[in-house]
Amino acid sequence: MSNSFKICVFISGTGSNLDSIIKKQSLYNYEVVLVVSNKADAKGLDYAKKANIPIYTFKWDKKDTDLTLVQHQIKQHQCDLIVLAGFMRILPEGFINAFENKIINIHPSLLPKYKGLHTHQQVIENKDQTHGASVHFVNAELDGGKIISQSVINVENNDTVESLAKRLLFREHSLLPHTIALIGQNRVQWQTNTLYFDHNKLTNPIIIND
Repeated sequence: MSNSFKICVFISGTGSNLDSIIKKQSLYNYEVVLVVSNKADAKGLDYAKKANIPIYTFKWDKKDTDLTLVQHQIKQHQCDLIVLAGFMRILPEGFINAFENKIINIHPSLLPKYKGLHTHQQVIENKDQTHGASVHFVNAELDGGKIISQSVINVENNDTVESLAKRLLFREHSLLPHTIALIGQNRVQWQTNTLYFDHNKLTNPIIIND
């Protein structure tokens, strides 16, 4: 897979999205060349180990304000894209600027609604009829970067926070690899400060309900 699109995946926890990303490498012709975690005991690292993917773990060092050691690892592995897949820390602005328009994140809401935490709870409390997940580029604003794609589910009358989270996670496992592929194939690309999808300005998120 030496000619494929090389990605680095950041995780903090169980890594179910990482698992789906790894499993769909051949299908979408990208390659996970590095997995990074701020937790050395993150359960999701087992998926990387089983697939013989290099791992880099780090502790949040207040002196390394731009995560320069992490940057070095990413550049050493020649990563084309950084994918935040359940990474539960806010990246410093210096790090984001070093990889401008090269970092994406998956967030469990239909952005711009419900940035931050407890999105499923907010959907239930507000009696929303739909819920979903969004993949967006990362900038200095929390969950505020340009939205690339979304997957939408209906909220049922008997849904709980747990049932919503479970159904949405299933959708995330398709949404994120598919979106990585669109970027890797240059179907989604930046031109100056404008994002394009298939050579047209991306004015609304791409809906992926696989």
